[in-house]
Amino acid sequence: MNISDILAKCDHTLLSQGATWSEIKAVCDDGIKYGTASVCIPASHVKMAKEYVGDRLAICTVIGFPNGYSTTATKVFECRDALANGADEIDTVINIGHLKDKKYDDILAELRALKAECGEKILKVIIETCLLTDEEKIKMCEIVTASGADFIKTSTGFSTGGATKEDVALFAKHVGEGVRIKAAGGIASLADAEDFIRLGATRLGTSRIVKIAKNDESHSNY
Repeated sequence: MNISDILAKCDHTLLSQGATWSEIKAVCDDGIKYGTASVCIPASHVKMAKEYVGDRLAICTVIGFPNGYSTTATKVFECRDALANGADEIDTVINIGHLKDKKYDDILAELRALKAECGEKILKVIIETCLLTDEEKIKMCEIVTASGADFIKTSTGFSTGGATKEDVALFAKHVGEGVRIKAAGGIASLADAEDFIRLGATRLGTSRIVKIAKNDESHSNY
């Protein structure tokens, strides 16, 4: 697997609270240059970023992020606003407290409402695996499948841990047909990225793979 294949599966990500437009613009430039699947950026930068990149690059943003406990109405509004501003993909965080309380119908209804807003645009569901039991992770595989969402995603990168190979393997075993897997948080090397892809991830949330490419423009596989 060469680095360009890996880059094509990356959501090149900058979600730090202090991210400036010049930094977002640089991330977009890198995404275009290195052929990433998208850039994942804060919602407040989506409109300007989409105007800047046009059709050259998909723009992804996050809603209900990073804690997930906004009301469904708030998340739906955030989603609608992001799409109106030009977002191509939406990554949302589930209400983890609802999952702990076994409010499965509420979680399913919320995800269905968000997918209805997204239509043909991609919806990814962040379940924050580091806070969940395996039983809860499996349940979320079932709920995400039933919701019609496009991806199940491991992590925000803002909690106590990121993607693990065990969790991606668990997802691959339990998600339904048509649900793809995004591993995010802590993907530090090409070897990590290759491992996650082999286990079933088709998207990676990371900024480090682009940094590796930038630091080695003469990489023999690029």
